[in-house]
Amino acid sequence: MSIPPRFPVSADEIAQVVAAFYAVVRADPVLGPVFAKHVADWPAHEEKIARFWRNAILFERSYDGNPMAAHMQAGNVAPAHFDIWLGHFDRVLAQKLSPVTAQSWSALAHRIGRGLSYGLAPIEGPPNLS
Repeated sequence: MSIPPRFPVSADEIAQVVAAFYAVVRADPVLGPVFAKHVADWPAHEEKIARFWRNAILFERSYDGNPMAAHMQAGNVAPAHFDIWLGHFDRVLAQKLSPVTAQSWSALAHRIGRGLSYGLAPIEGPPNLS
């Protein structure tokens, strides 16, 4: 028994979105250096991220990474980066996909981005009541 996808998108469309998105990221003055510090093999990175999205959308079960751990271990990823990331991602989705599919994928990306951003936020102690 297979699980239906979250929304209609093909594996090829996922790969196209991922490739277009990372072309934008590499040129971004803020995100480009963050990624350049960690990604030496862009085709391999894009394939890994395409597997992540195929898992999240198509339930393909071909991705076995831990995005939260990867972003935390990077050491140079900040919560503010996710607003930039999501802005670029939304623009690429709108360029590459139908409006309904782009909106569905965007909503999922924003949920994931929000979770990662919260996970990277500094933990604050109790308020100083003195």
